[in-house]
Amino acid sequence: MKAFDREVLRCPGRFLLAPDAVLLPEGPADGWAVVVAGGRFEDVGPADELGSRHPLARAVRLPGHLLMPGFVDAHHHLTQSFGAALAFGEPSEIFRRVWVPLEGALDEEAAYTAAKLAALEALRGGFTTVADAGIRADVDVDVVASAARDAGVRCVLGLVCNDVDAGVAAEHRTVLEAAEKHLARYEGDPLVHPSLAVSIPEAATERTLRDTARLATEAGAVMQIHVNEHLAGVERSLVRHGLRPLEHLHRVGALGPHLLAAHATLLTPRELTLLADTGTAVSYNPVASAWKGNAVAPATAMTERGVRVGLGTDGTRGDGFRLAEAAEFAQRLAYGLATGDSSCGAGWTWLEQATRGGADAVGLGTRIGTVAPGSAADFLLVDIGTPELALSWDLPWELVRRGNRDQITAVFVAGRLRMWRGRPTDWDGAALVRRAAELARAAVAEAGVTRAHPTSTAARALTRAQERSAGR
Repeated sequence: MKAFDREVLRCPGRFLLAPDAVLLPEGPADGWAVVVAGGRFEDVGPADELGSRHPLARAVRLPGHLLMPGFVDAHHHLTQSFGAALAFGEPSEIFRRVWVPLEGALDEEAAYTAAKLAALEALRGGFTTVADAGIRADVDVDVVASAARDAGVRCVLGLVCNDVDAGVAAEHRTVLEAAEKHLARYEGDPLVHPSLAVSIPEAATERTLRDTARLATEAGAVMQIHVNEHLAGVERSLVRHGLRPLEHLHRVGALGPHLLAAHATLLTPRELTLLADTGTAVSYNPVASAWKGNAVAPATAMTERGVRVGLGTDGTRGDGFRLAEAAEFAQRLAYGLATGDSSCGAGWTWLEQATRGGADAVGLGTRIGTVAPGSAADFLLVDIGTPELALSWDLPWELVRRGNRDQITAVFVAGRLRMWRGRPTDWDGAALVRRAAELARAAVAEAGVTRAHPTSTAARALTRAQERSAGR
């Protein structure tokens, strides 16, 4: 059996890949292997049995490695990558001050480059699928689709269906026609899966919320919406509708298995029940909560209640292992310490939500998220011979708490090698980063972003000046 290197894995054909272990839903299986052909897992099982069943498959030994499903980012904004660091130190609900003007300053090249840069970071961090919640730039959304395809990442691509802007209603028919065309445009696309999106409940009329939900349901697509993320948004909904945002969506008939609710950090017990009873999915975004949120979503309680949960970065940082760790860590700090819950769902919960749970949340649960026959071959080869993972006692916990993207040797999407030791295999990642730096400077300068907090260097200088003035 041949040992592996990049060139062996880039060859077309049917492969029998035999790592030290394969991560299955029930846990790691030592001595198992997979057969990959036509972009899918054709067979999965003990290596010796697969060798007998597939004698003509090219057998490749993967010593010192774990084969696991790729991570799924259940909530992203690919075209916001130029301004990810602009959120540091800022108070909550920054989209009007930062994201709207920044994305408004992007032309077609800048939007493409920003999206591809985000896809590069995602792939480097082990994400094989990202759910993009829609762009505000005045460009065709296909720019984002092209960037995702060219980078090699799978993308659930949202089309923003807002029809209320500053109190002015857009033409309802125009919004719905655009939604229908978007859903049809990417039907059958191997990497781009269409989705509909509404920024926040107040950005769409009740009629559009209902009709967008209906279209998504009929198409088997997801409808993405930011829900109960910030105190200000909850209070505006209470003043306007007498209901919290999630309750308002329920009243208009927009909740259901088609809906992917981003954040859901501020939930009452009744709203938890609504999520569970309607089958609505949630993207739990723990890093976004830490960076710019008002609260941490009660994700442990959600999973205990049977709510469908995936993990999302919200464009903060593209590292699947650090996201899973943040998911567990945030639950421990926000809820576990006060109750004496030292497990908070255990490592497997957050590993599951980062893979199979995320796949289900973004509407691709039958296609990705697990290593199983018939599933798309979206997977990682993780070096488990590193100091962090070599002395293994409980691999799922160790992946959550001690894993990082430096341990990812290879990233495959649809059976194709996309990333090798942090670098794209068939395009120039360094050149993209250089171009992105040029375009980002111009876009931020033009955007007129409003920040409430200075840079850390400026804040430090201001603090020292104040201390000197006070004679300290």
